[in-house]
Amino acid sequence: MKVVIATFFPERPEAPRGGVEAVSVNLVRALSTFPDLDIHVVTHGSGKGGATRVEWEGATVHRLPTLKGSMLGNAVGAGRHQLSDYLMALGPDLVHAHDTYGLMVQGLPIPRVFTIHGFIYGDTLLSGKKFPRLRSRLWKFYELRSWADQPHIISISPYVRERLGGVATGTIHDIDNPISESFFRIERNERKGVIFSAAVINPRKNTLGLVDSIALLLEEGVDVQLRLAGPEVDPRYADLVRKRIREKDLEGKVHLLGRLDVDRVKEELSVASVFALVSLEENSPMGIEESMAAGVPVVTSNRCGMPYMVRHGVSGFLVDPHRPVEIAGKLRHLLEDDPLRASMGRKSTEIALDRFHPAVVASHTREVYFEAVE
Repeated sequence: MKVVIATFFPERPEAPRGGVEAVSVNLVRALSTFPDLDIHVVTHGSGKGGATRVEWEGATVHRLPTLKGSMLGNAVGAGRHQLSDYLMALGPDLVHAHDTYGLMVQGLPIPRVFTIHGFIYGDTLLSGKKFPRLRSRLWKFYELRSWADQPHIISISPYVRERLGGVATGTIHDIDNPISESFFRIERNERKGVIFSAAVINPRKNTLGLVDSIALLLEEGVDVQLRLAGPEVDPRYADLVRKRIREKDLEGKVHLLGRLDVDRVKEELSVASVFALVSLEENSPMGIEESMAAGVPVVTSNRCGMPYMVRHGVSGFLVDPHRPVEIAGKLRHLLEDDPLRASMGRKSTEIALDRFHPAVVASHTREVYFEAVE
């Protein structure tokens, strides 16, 4: 079966930028091991010339020229026409679209599968950019119309399935995101008191709430340090984070690491006592999956898709992201209870092997492909 995966795909697969690129790399690598699948990736970023092709890990990566204009404008306009024409010429048996590429393949007369990685209209409200309500309404109109058109949708979380109720008309398949197999092989060398978090620094990720919880722990005499990995996509919010660090005398205790490649993330997980992510809106964060695979217990928000990933009191703790006191309390509980921390780490790995291993995810995805074609 000739399968095209239309998605964001990094020029350097060893250094994906963001969750969708990481998922795409892990999924393509795993799917390419099946002899009955001929995997092609269609993405953007070839420059001003024509499309380019390269072979990678048994798959063919087609890179189309990036067009000018906004992401939404391209998803429903020129970019959609460009992608549709290319796909029709390529002639696949099935197209598997991810993220905004789902809008681009809408109505395409080819068997289709669509993985929803997030609700852009919801994220837009917390983006910190201008005119968030207007931009959110526009995104919502086009996203909901796309969901209704898709014959097969992969839901990466029960939270996604809930949001599709009354909108999606096709078949919904529950399959988690895959992570790199290498996260299951991380050799742990924990440094007690190290809290690691990997997420872009913006209001949606609630970075300030996490920083405030660290300040409370230090006030209580807990020896702790927070290591924050992630790009500063919202300069104004990043300035607020730095100001809060100065105001609460957290220099030397809160470290802004910037964007890290996969190897650096694994290094951080190898020494971390706890992984913390207290976002206001998430579907199925890759950082949580990777931490669980590495055997690092998680403290995360009790909303959206996160409660479907972490079993409260078993593999980590769920907290109210608006309550730094509660966040600090659960972090302290884990840091001060060595047997609990070890037990939660083991349970996390067990869950991750069953749900997030790339071979498991690829096998389930392949089954959806054959169902969609039939």
